[in-house]
Amino acid sequence: MKTEVRLPQIRRTMNSNSLLLLITIVLFIVMYALGCMIYADKGFSHVQTFLNLLITNAGLICVTCGMTCVMLTGGIDISVGSLIAMDCMILAYGMGVKGWPCIPLLIAVLLIGVVFGAVQGYLVGYMKIQPFIVTMAGMFFARGMTAVICTDQVSITQDANATFYAWANQKIYLPAFLGYTNSKGKLQIPYIRPAVIVALLVVVVIFLVLKYTKFGRSLYAVGGSESSAVMMGLNVRRTKMKAYVLSSLLCSIGGICYCLNTMSGSVQQARGFEMDAIASSVIGGTLLTGGVGNVIGSLFGVLITGTINTLVTTNGKLLSSWANIATAALLCFFIILQSVFAFLKNRNK
Repeated sequence: MKTEVRLPQIRRTMNSNSLLLLITIVLFIVMYALGCMIYADKGFSHVQTFLNLLITNAGLICVTCGMTCVMLTGGIDISVGSLIAMDCMILAYGMGVKGWPCIPLLIAVLLIGVVFGAVQGYLVGYMKIQPFIVTMAGMFFARGMTAVICTDQVSITQDANATFYAWANQKIYLPAFLGYTNSKGKLQIPYIRPAVIVALLVVVVIFLVLKYTKFGRSLYAVGGSESSAVMMGLNVRRTKMKAYVLSSLLCSIGGICYCLNTMSGSVQQARGFEMDAIASSVIGGTLLTGGVGNVIGSLFGVLITGTINTLVTTNGKLLSSWANIATAALLCFFIILQSVFAFLKNRNK
């Protein structure tokens, strides 16, 4: 009986995943190709331009992977931006003001992420409080704690912590044939930062977890139908709690990557980051109702939003608000697609 319930549901989920993922990938390729053709004279076609998307959005990639796991259960986490601000402030204040070593601070940030997610996950999974309310409380708490630590902007300099400063400025060069010669006749070899390696490893690990582990399959099952998940013998409450723990842990990893990029901490940092993560997940094919999604699609969702911002910046004549308008249009498009998939899924039940 369990097999009869499970196989058709997984088959429908995989079909939805595949189609939404394909749409996202094709959209990114078309958008980036147009940018290469239109702004070829401004260096948009250089490999480094693409790598800069990964460097700038390394933290967002980690956060979006965690957001995808939560949204697969039908939940949401709007506390991630505030948690990143708190993580960055802990790192910046600890290293820049107190002079503490970076390794214990990094471990502390990761542990805070686990505890933060466990509290939210318990309230959502076991207390059955609405995820929006729980994570909104978490958002206010983390943003408030950021101000409690320090209300000023704190920077991490080389004198404050040479190790963390070296990590932030480390360049990992790619093969020279991918480079280009600039206007001064100097060869520019493309490079990435250590944060990009961390972000891509997160994507690979979460992809494998979702595809090949019982926990990953449980996330899809809970988001697809909680009642069916219970009939299959799954612990829905524990699965939800684990999803929020994983989301906050990945958020803390993203906070470290974000801090490596900004080398500072402030109360205003990462405002609206939760909306960027949600938008990237939705554009990447994750259903708001849960049960359908893929971190590869979420990665391309981040690249799409990053490409939009890069196109607006490269143009030089458009206001930055046009990037938000374009993102909003894409969100509407994918939400309509989601409504179509939800209708078809309900009709096939």
